[in-house]
Amino acid sequence: MLRNELTEFLHIEYPIVQAPMAGGVTTAELVAQVSNSGCLGMVGAGYMTPIQIREQIREIKRLTSNNFGINLFVPNEFNVTENEMELANQILQPFRDQLNVQPNEPLKIPHSNDAYETLKEQIMVVIEEKVPVCSFTFGVPTKEIIALLKKHNIILIGTATTVQEAVAIEEKGMDLVVVQGSEAGGHRGNFIGGFQESLVGLMSLIPQVVDHVSIPVIAAGGIMDGRGLMASICLGAKGVQMGTAFLTCTESGAPRVYKEAICKTTEDETIFTRAFSGKWARGIKNKFMLDMQKHETSLPDFPIQNTLTQSIRRAATSQKNLDYMSLWSGQSPRLAKNQTVETLIKNILSEAKKIIRNFKN
Repeated sequence: MLRNELTEFLHIEYPIVQAPMAGGVTTAELVAQVSNSGCLGMVGAGYMTPIQIREQIREIKRLTSNNFGINLFVPNEFNVTENEMELANQILQPFRDQLNVQPNEPLKIPHSNDAYETLKEQIMVVIEEKVPVCSFTFGVPTKEIIALLKKHNIILIGTATTVQEAVAIEEKGMDLVVVQGSEAGGHRGNFIGGFQESLVGLMSLIPQVVDHVSIPVIAAGGIMDGRGLMASICLGAKGVQMGTAFLTCTESGAPRVYKEAICKTTEDETIFTRAFSGKWARGIKNKFMLDMQKHETSLPDFPIQNTLTQSIRRAATSQKNLDYMSLWSGQSPRLAKNQTVETLIKNILSEAKKIIRNFKN
């Protein structure tokens, strides 16, 4: 039951994918250890430069000979006016003052064209370094990009939050789809329709997507153990993608205070915010998120707001100040543990196999 077309296609032993969490969480050690344990390690490369991506890929290759993958962001069209920038900076200034953030060089505000050029450069590194798997979030890449990656036999994974998005991913010729339930931590991967419409619970989403696509479905959102894995498979998914469970592992690059915060959080303490990045994301409720709620509708879109809050997030992290950090987490934090990747995966598999035995009996 744990070996299927997904494991065969990805050349892995077990149908578990480590979520590609951007921002430094997916260290080379984390990715390699997941792959060495028979699952698929993934690099969250959305914010990385092509040079950084190449360096990390080569480091991972020194640590594992097994398959691993990389995740990239599909750029969204965005615009911002001088007035919007000024207003956003005025709103954020008290937080910078609170953290003693010193004024530095003027911010380099990203442009849509720059984002597309960066993606092309990132993709060339993926091709040159022969990474076997590439996933995408926030949309579907262009036909040209898909054709180029397919030409080099790279397995393509899309991210969907609705049936409509999953169908679009299959129609564009991608090989697999991750379906992201509303329980998932971090940024929403929706790209068709609004944010509210994308908030479908995972247990509802899996069977509906499975009924409408023929490509293998990978379930994501609140899955932390063997119970979540088997529930997803029973509903028709071929595997799971897990983020928060790996984020609190020893090999993760998340700051220690962040890992500890997740392990102390309850299921009702995560909420959605766009205050940190301009894109809706689920994280542990803190002072910054609550204070910014009244401004959320007027904030610039991603990646503008993400750039504007960068100094706040960096200062908060260095000061270990949880009130102003982006503490992304799914809705099952009570199940999070501080353990090694090897222990986590062994426990998931042990629990899953026990469930299978009980079914047979």
